Amino acid sequence: MKPAFWARRAHKWIGLVIGVQALLWMLSGVYMTVVPLDVIHGDHLAHVHGEPLPPQAARIDADALVARHPQLQSFRLKHVLDREVYEVRQGAAKFLVDAGSGERLPPLDRDGAIALARSLYQGDGEVARVEWITQAPSEVKTRPVPMWAVHFTDRGQSTLYLSPDSGELLARRHSLWRWFDFLWMFHIMDYENRTDVNNTLLRVAAVIGLGFALSGIWLLFYSFGKRRQA
Repeated sequence: MKPAFWARRAHKWIGLVIGVQALLWMLSGVYMTVVPLDVIHGDHLAHVHGEPLPPQAARIDADALVARHPQLQSFRLKHVLDREVYEVRQGAAKFLVDAGSGERLPPLDRDGAIALARSLYQGDGEVARVEWITQAPSEVKTRPVPMWAVHFTDRGQSTLYLSPDSGELLARRHSLWRWFDFLWMFHIMDYENRTDVNNTLLRVAAVIGLGFALSGIWLLFYSFGKRRQA
């Protein structure tokens, strides 16, 4: 049998094997290029305001803060709900300290989480429900728990995830992000964690795709060669 026969057979069968995945690669790639990355990240949904802090405000100094919390590793001054606080880090833990008195503040309760979410939110929806989360869902599985999840009624079904201890905005999630995450799973072929871009399945699919392209090039040269002979 002629080499072109095997090239046609290889191209056909490899196409059947890899065709669906190639289509998924293209569909997911189109989505990732059409929708801007800052939209996917939800930058339009919530903003952490960075207003300058008044220099003359009554605050305890660093020495007094260290004296009150001797195990602190670092700290920074910030606003949380129009209140000046120090965010103190001790190992992996973070907590808030009143900047005026130096007293440790309790974690955000439900009402505090709603108020903080509303102060950060830039959309046109209302708070639909609030969840106290001790086991992170897949869309925020790398974020520390516990956390508050504040869901809004906007078209994108937006959710803001907040740390009760530091008042930090941990994540913004909405429907465009969730579609991105779903398509990313198919794009990298990691159907379990959606993070491994060097998994074996992707490597095998890439090698098969290369074989499909090479067999197509082989047929292309054969077709042009056959026309010149005719």
